[in-house]
Amino acid sequence: MEEMIKVFLLGKEYTVPATLTIMDAMEYAGYKLVRGCGCRSGFCGACAVVYRIKGSTDIKVCLSCQTHVQEGMCVGQIQSFPLNKRSYNMSDIKPVDNIIGQLYPEIYGCIGCNACTKGCPQGLNVMQYIAYAQRGEYEKCAHASFDCVGCNICASRCPAQISHSAVGLLARRLTGKYLSPHCEHLEERVAEVASGQCTAAVEAIIGKPLEEIKELYNKREIEK
Repeated sequence: MEEMIKVFLLGKEYTVPATLTIMDAMEYAGYKLVRGCGCRSGFCGACAVVYRIKGSTDIKVCLSCQTHVQEGMCVGQIQSFPLNKRSYNMSDIKPVDNIIGQLYPEIYGCIGCNACTKGCPQGLNVMQYIAYAQRGEYEKCAHASFDCVGCNICASRCPAQISHSAVGLLARRLTGKYLSPHCEHLEERVAEVASGQCTAAVEAIIGKPLEEIKELYNKREIEK
């Protein structure tokens, strides 16, 4: 017999298998997930949830596709967290004059609580890359935030209301456009794709069974 546990999903009590992730448990309970489900098994950042274990006062956050249910878990969804994003044109800004600080001055309100880092499901040192942005070290900020998936769990926990993922994204854009070495082979590859030279190869892959595609991916030749 499979072990069953009691959980509370969006305010209702359910009994579900203990082996399920939160996302799987919601579907097991009858919820039809159309939004806030994304890739379902990776790191797209779409399935953020907030939860509390019954009897505890701690509120925690996670991605529901990678977190397993626990006895007495009370779950609520965070389908979209309203970030304070700034508008800018990459052709009009440069990585000088403290541009990130001008667009996102709230980064200087960081109190060093580290709640952003503690909440990151990717294990990123979020507070550190915000510190890089404060000092104008945009390349370091770009590399430290590279694996961010924009779930915005960090922002949901920030008392200074910093839009961490937006700051990291701007740092990566500035680095890619202005600070990284020019990459000729990338431009050549993009031109090949745009001219249709890769269309037949892509269509051939799309037509293959999923297991064969996985096998090709796992055994692909990785350029050094």
